[in-house]
Parts: sequence; C-alpha cells; structure tokens
Amino acid sequence: MRRYLICLFCCIPLLAGWIAIEAIGQDSQAQAHVEAARAAASEPGLYDLTPTFELLCEEWEPPEPGPPRAARPANSVAQPVPERSEWYVEPVKVFDNLFNVGTSFYVWAITTSEGIILLNSGRDYAAEAVVEGLEKMGLDPANVKYIIIHTPDVRHYGAAKFFQDRYGSQIMLSEADWNVVEATPEVPERLKPRKDLVVTDGQTLTLGDTTLTLYVTPGNSPGTLSTLVPLREGSQQHVGVLIGGRDWDSVEQGVVYFSSDEEALRTYRGSVNRLRDIRAQANVDVFLSVRSLYDQEAEKARALGLRRPGDPHPYVNTNAIDRYLTVVGECLDAQLAWRAAR
Repeated sequence: MRRYLICLFCCIPLLAGWIAIEAIGQDSQAQAHVEAARAAASEPGLYDLTPTFELLCEEWEPPEPGPPRAARPANSVAQPVPERSEWYVEPVKVFDNLFNVGTSFYVWAITTSEGIILLNSGRDYAAEAVVEGLEKMGLDPANVKYIIIHTPDVRHYGAAKFFQDRYGSQIMLSEADWNVVEATPEVPERLKPRKDLVVTDGQTLTLGDTTLTLYVTPGNSPGTLSTLVPLREGSQQHVGVLIGGRDWDSVEQGVVYFSSDEEALRTYRGSVNRLRDIRAQANVDVFLSVRSLYDQEAEKARALGLRRPGDPHPYVNTNAIDRYLTVVGECLDAQLAWRAAR
C-alpha cells in the first residue's frame, strides 16, 4: 500500500506537467492559426479583411465560474430606432442584374426577366428605405417575388413580413432557421414572417432567366444559407456568393443554437471547408457582403462610381473570397485550440 501511495504521489506531478505542456502546445497552435489569419487578412485597398480578423480571432478566455450564460437578446429589438444616418446606404447598381438597395445590413436585389429576388430584407424600420432604394434604381418593389433570408437574425429578416404582407413576396429560409425565428422570444410576432418556403441544401431557385443555387452552411446559425448568384456586366459573366453569417455562437437570439461553443465552431469550420470547394467548382469571383462594418462595402461602391471605361470591376476579386475563407477558418481553428488548452 505504501509503495502504491509513493507511486501515486510521484505520478501526480508528472501528470500535471504533461497537462501543462499539452496546454502550452495548444496555445502555440492557436497563435500559429492567428498569425495565418492575420497574414491572409491584411491587404491594402478594397479587400483588407482586418475587421473580420479582429472580430473572429479575439483571444478566448474561460468564463468566470457561475451559472450558465443566458442567451443574448435578439439584437436589441426593443431599443429606439437609430437615426437614419446611422444605417441608411444610398442604393447603387453593381452589375447589370444586381443592386444594393438600402441599409448597412445589406439587401441585394437581383433582377430577372420575371421579377426580383432579394437576398435578405434588412431591419423592420428600414423597410421603406429598401422600397425607396428599389424605386431609385428604377425597380418596382411590387415585383419582389422572393426574399432569401440567410440567417435568422432580425437585422436581416425584420422587413420580410412587410414585403410578404404588402407585395405577396415569398420568404425563404432553411427549416432549422424557420424554427429559430418561430422560437425567438424577444422578437415580436408582428415582425416574424409567416412560414413560407423551406430551403434544402443544394436547391436551385429559378425566376425567369436566372437560377440561383442555395446551400445550407450551418455554424453562424443552425441553418445558415449561402447563395450563388449569376451576374452580368455587358457580355461579361461572373458568379457571386453571399455567405449568410460571419461569426459563430452556440446561444443567440434567445435560442440555443448548438450544445456548446465547440460544436458551433466545428460545425462552422466544416461549412468553411465546404464553401471553399463550392467556390472553386462554381468559379465564384464576387463576394457579396452582409454588413458594411466588415467589408469596406462603401469604399467598393465609391470605387465603382469612379470607374473609367476599361478599368477592372472593383467587386470582382477571386482571391478575396479565398482569403476571407482562410481568415474565418484559421480563426475558428484558433478558437478551438484555445478552448482545448484551457
């Protein structure tokens, strides 16, 4: 018995030392991923992704002991409406069949021979601004046939019910994200669109002469969507992608999304890997932003306005999409390594 106890006491320091070495190794791995993300993010000009890097690669620290954290509220629905100057964006024609129509949480309008498809709808208080943006671009809001909601965040779907009620637009989400919208307690029922069309992975949506391809790419939410969009400028053909979410969370909007941060991170990492393959197979060369805060969208729109005949299109940049996916993927790996270390 005495020999057993001596052996046990000798092993404890060795075990503790091994755990410490393992933690140091995980921290080192995390820093390597951070540096890889930093290198991919940094580029002077219109495609500097440093804001995305700073959002996703912030070093994780274990939470203080205590009860489990509560779900974050649904993006301050109850707060006063901010000044128009804080969220309004002048509409702009980006390609022959693509328009940015109104708010800092971007709403993209795709024109087809039989109507308009919106990618997201913006906040509820910005609904009339989206209508205004469409009209400024010579488009009739009554022709909005579909609205694809890419993640169940009221900043992206708040105006959907407005279009559903006024114009008969059909609203599209994945099944998982329809469930989140229904279950979100902080969002009033008046802002929740009636359940309409359910998007399945790899589904196509054809309206007139245009076909979009939709993928379920979870991680930002349980059923985040990403959409491929055929784009035209004169005789030039391009393919754009809108990736529905940027960060991850296991609990948000007052709803449990995933069982843990680790599950959310791994799920999102799998979607990033898949999106890299999708981008390559479809020859995607245009990255469509969901929010002005991170992607210098205003600068690209300004560059588009100053473009001279023969100049390259400021939105066409295959390398930027690959760099974006590298930044997101490396930061997700860093977050997983930090959690394994601590």
